[in-house]
Amino acid sequence: MTIDAVGGVWRYGIDLCRTLATKGTHVLVVGLGPEPSAAQWEEARALRNADFVWLDIPLDWQVDEPGPLASLPQWLGELVHRWEIDLLHLNLPSQAADLKVDRPIVVTSHSCRATWWQAVRGGAMPAEWDWNRAYTARGLQMADLIVAPSYGHAAALERVYGLPPNAVRVVPNGTGAARRIYRKANLVLAAGRWWDDAKNGRAIDAAAEHVDWPVFMAGQLSGPDRQHCRLEHACPLGDRRPDEIRRLMGRTPIFVSASLFEPFGLAVLEAAMAEAALVLSDIPTFRELWHGAALFVDPHDPQALAEAINRLVLDETERLALAQAARRRSEIYTLEAQSERMLQVYDEAMSSHPSIAIPAGQCA
Repeated sequence: MTIDAVGGVWRYGIDLCRTLATKGTHVLVVGLGPEPSAAQWEEARALRNADFVWLDIPLDWQVDEPGPLASLPQWLGELVHRWEIDLLHLNLPSQAADLKVDRPIVVTSHSCRATWWQAVRGGAMPAEWDWNRAYTARGLQMADLIVAPSYGHAAALERVYGLPPNAVRVVPNGTGAARRIYRKANLVLAAGRWWDDAKNGRAIDAAAEHVDWPVFMAGQLSGPDRQHCRLEHACPLGDRRPDEIRRLMGRTPIFVSASLFEPFGLAVLEAAMAEAALVLSDIPTFRELWHGAALFVDPHDPQALAEAINRLVLDETERLALAQAARRRSEIYTLEAQSERMLQVYDEAMSSHPSIAIPAGQCA
């Protein structure tokens, strides 16, 4: 399984490995991109039934041309041979491009430049990114099965890359975050990698000026390629350990996300599990996952965002009702459900692959 340490793919991969280990699956985790922090390495070392290899190869969105990625197929091929791998689960579709291995390939799209650009910028991507779109398209073609965490993102992939209808399997993300709820404080929380324009941190910061409670924003303000989000009104908390974020969510009565592009949104799920009322951007994915359990706001309108938050600040009855609705909805997005569904995907990929041809059900 490939992984990176930059965003939600780390949380997804680590949690999935941890759950698969309980079902007897051994995972070789192959990291790419910037190396993990000390806290991330500590979390990785605590996994059982998993080994780690970190390659000095960037992620596709970190480079301006494909040259730095050229050695990846050879490296993955060597690892498949050396570790006697049965199946590859690649968490960036472009990592399957030009890959020549006689093993089933499952790719999960958590994001990509083309769908990101369409949602965040609109219109056609810059010509200098054409190679990236082509790489991703080749990776999708190489896959035995394609997975997305929501129907909204699956539809975006099919639209952008011309995939046939129902070509993408939808496996919602899950989380094993602790559900401990503390005495709620008078605060509003947002969490994300704020250097990414898709997270729309500037809109939350602008709204914070008019919110009656202090707004705290947890997460990195500066990205790996000198991106930066400057805050003027919200209180920056910086990058925090997952357990710290979970404790903070346990004290949070209102959680806000103004994302312009979100294939799933693990932070929202963790906040819902901690019984926080959700104020979310009105985008297809959030509507799909949280309809009836959140307030939805135009993410381009900071004033409307502030008004929605203040509405919940002033109306405790509605705030508590929404928080409880979010908690109930969160109970369907579990790591157990995610891992069982992924085992079915692995089983399907292996059963249909000519080099394996195992009887259906053997993976599970």
